[in-house]
Amino acid sequence: MKLHELSPVPGSTKESKRIGRGHGSGQGKTAGKGHKGQKARSGGGVRPGFEGGQMPLARRLPKRGFNNIFAKKIVTISLADLNKFEDGATVDTQALLDKKIIKNAGDGVKVLANGELTKKVNCSLAGYTATAKEKIESAGGKAEVV
Repeated sequence: MKLHELSPVPGSTKESKRIGRGHGSGQGKTAGKGHKGQKARSGGGVRPGFEGGQMPLARRLPKRGFNNIFAKKIVTISLADLNKFEDGATVDTQALLDKKIIKNAGDGVKVLANGELTKKVNCSLAGYTATAKEKIESAGGKAEVV
């Protein structure tokens, strides 16, 4: 196959509608815009959300909540998730991503004390609850904060 032999898949492209090119075309005279009015004019139309002068829905509804742009997005995992690693394994953010325990790292990973830990693992993550840290160390592992 050569570059000059390439063509689009049938049905993937269509001719643009040529409006305002005589009454024989079926899109002549008013060019599909009807007679007069704001939407018939050049550059006419209203902005998104405009309701003809009525108070728009976005302004009728009360403001609610607050979005803290400085908030840290901390991803949490259960203590039981660490059982997916072998004994003596080093658990860090990349290892959790590789095992598909977390989808994205966010601003750090925190271990919660849900479930039991049966393996000895060395963790280096962003945070641990006090109970989780205690359980990791009692299983013979290390809980290091990065």
